[in-house]
Amino acid sequence: MPNQHPGALHPSWQAAIGAELEKPYMQNLREFLRQEKAAGKTIFPPSPFIFNAFNHTPFDKVRVVIIGQDPYHGPGQAHGLSFSVPAGIKIPPSLQNIFKEIENDLGLRMSGSGDLTPWAEQGVLLLNATLTVEQANAGSHQKRGWEEFTDAAIQALNEQRSGLVFVLWGSYAQKKGAMIDAHKHLVLSSVHPSPLSAHRGFFGNHQFSRINEYLIAQGQPPINWQL
Repeated sequence: MPNQHPGALHPSWQAAIGAELEKPYMQNLREFLRQEKAAGKTIFPPSPFIFNAFNHTPFDKVRVVIIGQDPYHGPGQAHGLSFSVPAGIKIPPSLQNIFKEIENDLGLRMSGSGDLTPWAEQGVLLLNATLTVEQANAGSHQKRGWEEFTDAAIQALNEQRSGLVFVLWGSYAQKKGAMIDAHKHLVLSSVHPSPLSAHRGFFGNHQFSRINEYLIAQGQPPINWQL
């Protein structure tokens, strides 16, 4: 994960949090990933996609932040954007529920593609707390340093930007977002969209329309959630 290859961190994020890359915890994380690969383990997403969320949504273009936990750990699923899968990959259950809520909230018909890149390119930072995972081993790269790096990203946005929307689904994201200043930003929380919890308050939360109302009130264009 050296920061010179095609998946290098976007210059706008380098300016905001690039110093993190040189800290001991990130050096340790790089060494951990190197050793895992040397041991023949398959790591998702592939290296060029690790910083995809940052590279599709430059620091100064972020308008909405949707915090996830781990990348998907099945073949072909993870491509560096939280909740997203590449076109042609079966849509995971949580994303199906996200689409269902968008359809109910905004009256849109989603096309069936789970690739959320169009959201990212409109300023929706699709940020997982942990940016890598071992194949078929959920949570395997937690507490290796990624959380500290993504905390630094959230803190930089919280401090240096204003009028952003932070979307915290489930207790994990809510804990991670505890540092956000709700006087400067809109913070939307609900249960997670997973099938285990979606019926306890994710469905019917109307957060997608609330995001757009807030952005419009800030004099910004709304997000086009249609895929």
